[in-house]
Amino acid sequence: MNLAERLLEALKGYGVKEIFGIPGDFALPLFKVIEETNILPLYTLSHEPAVGFAADAAARFHSKPSVAAVTYGAGAFNMVNPVAAAYAEKSPVIVISGGPGMADKSTGLLVHHQAKQLNSQLQVYKEVTCDQVILEDLTQAPEQIARVIRNCIIESRPVYIEAPRDKVFEPCEPVPVLPLTTACDADALAACTDEIIQSIRQAQSPVLMVGVEIRRYDLEKDVAILSRKLGIPVATTFMGKGLLAGEAVVLKGTYMGLAGEQELTEQVESSDGLFLLGVLLSDTNFGISEKKIDLRKTILACDGSVSLGFHTYPKIPIRELVLALNEKLPDKPQREVTTFDYPKGLDLTDKPITPTDIATAVNDMFDNYGSLPIAADMGDCLFTAMDIEYTELVAPGYYATMGYGVPSGLGVQAATGRRPLILVGDGAFQMTGIELLNCRRYGWNPIVLVFNNSSWEMLRAFQPESAFNDLDKLDFAALANAIGGCGQTVKTKKELHVALNRAFGDESCFQLVDISLERGLMSNTLARFVDGIKKMRKTNSPP
Repeated sequence: MNLAERLLEALKGYGVKEIFGIPGDFALPLFKVIEETNILPLYTLSHEPAVGFAADAAARFHSKPSVAAVTYGAGAFNMVNPVAAAYAEKSPVIVISGGPGMADKSTGLLVHHQAKQLNSQLQVYKEVTCDQVILEDLTQAPEQIARVIRNCIIESRPVYIEAPRDKVFEPCEPVPVLPLTTACDADALAACTDEIIQSIRQAQSPVLMVGVEIRRYDLEKDVAILSRKLGIPVATTFMGKGLLAGEAVVLKGTYMGLAGEQELTEQVESSDGLFLLGVLLSDTNFGISEKKIDLRKTILACDGSVSLGFHTYPKIPIRELVLALNEKLPDKPQREVTTFDYPKGLDLTDKPITPTDIATAVNDMFDNYGSLPIAADMGDCLFTAMDIEYTELVAPGYYATMGYGVPSGLGVQAATGRRPLILVGDGAFQMTGIELLNCRRYGWNPIVLVFNNSSWEMLRAFQPESAFNDLDKLDFAALANAIGGCGQTVKTKKELHVALNRAFGDESCFQLVDISLERGLMSNTLARFVDGIKKMRKTNSPP
């Protein structure tokens, strides 16, 4: 087999299910092998940022790597932002780039797509990936490929593989299969789990808060078991909205500090036994706490270590920790699962639509047609999702990049075969919404709700005096009809209900509902979030 075939077989062997990509001249040999061997399905999109976002979302749903394949320079540089988002939010994306061959490097001329140095692309990707390799020496390539893929899985972060175009068809030995476990001292693990159990048992009001790592390492079922054995309430972080969906746990909701439910905020912030499991200590998770959480009094298990106050256990992988806790703890009777009071029963009038109306209408549709996985962009569409029935959700909740929603929804459908609901603002839709034209080729049929307020509304919330937040009023429904979908424009609550019924009932193509909203109108959750951020900034400003 040649190098490309060995690489593809190794990817498949390590659990990769698909490749998203855009070809280019340095990557043409690689794409030829991908297409002709059909070892993994290939989905080509229209712009490299969408390739990265789609692979990120697929990886999140698989809890295994997904591939983003591009060409050298113009392609790979165009995808840095999505890969940075995946790195920040711990999503295992494997970047594969075509690269210059020896003939390209030996002419004495600058190579087209080259920035500063031939390896400038590699140097840039070192900042947003956890391991990198250029496959120049085919005697070392098998071990290098195995190492990089393994590190992607172990660290749950992006990696970078560059395949010079003149090496793709050269013969290569098989890629070894490396163990996907990391060293863990059994005595340290035993002491750590004993201390965690003792700390929780001594607490008067313990709470288990879960974050994105439990999905990245495919631990949701195991964590559900752990929550029942601990017998304590569970909350997710803002980044972790959608975790444990469908699992039998006493889930209290999503902690959002000042922007969230007061009862849950008080329960989390007053807990004397807060167990942060797989939680990233980011400002979006904890930046607007009503009462500052003393992290020295919490249990934090994340990034391969566990901290209890001033005591730290290094090299304790989260998988080994959860499984060891479940082994030690006795079973407990299952308690009644918490149900949430989401808004339902849309008032079918001719009044203008609010973000809360959108959540209400979606909840009504979920009752009638069944829930869908959600892909949300950044902005009020994501905050509105906090009022939608609890279901799987992917969103850039920490990195907060715009343009994620539409391509991530396509990635979800490619990865799972399930029809997704995409929530996106008009500003973000202008960035990547055109990717919907690829739905017809692949038989994808997402439902897309565009929050169209002719504005970068979340930016306006922080700086309302700036006119640059105003956008043109565009007809996104007409665009949908022109590129193979079905588009509808709605302005009233009654029209919204009718349009969603039609969209949920028609699976023949992608459905887009262009929802007219007034400028300056925000969901209640976003309004509270903005107020909380402003208060935090004022408090932390120097005198």
